[in-house]
Amino acid sequence: MGVMDNYIQISGVHKTFRTHSGPLQVLKGIDLTVHKGEIFGIIGFSGAGKSTLARCINRLEAPDSGSIKVGGVEILNLSKKQLLQERKKIGMIFQTFNLFEAKTVYHNISYPLEISRIPKSEIRKRVLETAELVGLSDKLNAYPGGLSGGQKQRVGIARALVNRPNLLLSDLLKEINRATGITILMITHELDAIRYTCDRMAVLEDGKIIEVGSVREIFSNPLSRTGALFAKVFTEFQRVTEYENGGGI
Repeated sequence: MGVMDNYIQISGVHKTFRTHSGPLQVLKGIDLTVHKGEIFGIIGFSGAGKSTLARCINRLEAPDSGSIKVGGVEILNLSKKQLLQERKKIGMIFQTFNLFEAKTVYHNISYPLEISRIPKSEIRKRVLETAELVGLSDKLNAYPGGLSGGQKQRVGIARALVNRPNLLLSDLLKEINRATGITILMITHELDAIRYTCDRMAVLEDGKIIEVGSVREIFSNPLSRTGALFAKVFTEFQRVTEYENGGGI
């Protein structure tokens, strides 16, 4: 595998926040490589540093030290203008969706293109394409208040995809990877999303990556305490689901 196939390269990333009770070290030297076109999952319990890592990759937070390269570009060295351009390649979906309640689904999806002053004809073409991709073609005139949670998430996904990003940070689905070939980095605590969607995964514990491997390897033979706990929870979840579906124990 060549250097360019390593689409995300994170080296020695540290992040400490200043709090009233003193410094809080959240990321403690993150090293990670994600290959171009793969679906890679990062899993960890609450407080492990997942959100901070996601925000550092998109440079919504600036790490104290380290390197984050996306497509060979060191994003920590970019000017504000360059960063705005680079962010168009990185779609980020937040768990809370952050939708505009007073805008239709169409205008929620089109918003990133509107602020980039893309021509209206091109905006319409991209919005219709993206809405079809995520199954929202019949909801473009609806408002977020009338949507289910899953539909709202798909609006968020569409808004992230409409810029045709190379990298999507989310808790997302395989179909989008297959349809677009983009790299998907899922930073989540949703076990089933990781288990059924990702090729490889990393386990984040107390601000450090403590295990990296194929999803199958980590779920079947975890080497870390966190990995073992997640695998145990997932196994129990499967057992209960099978029982509730009439499969017995």
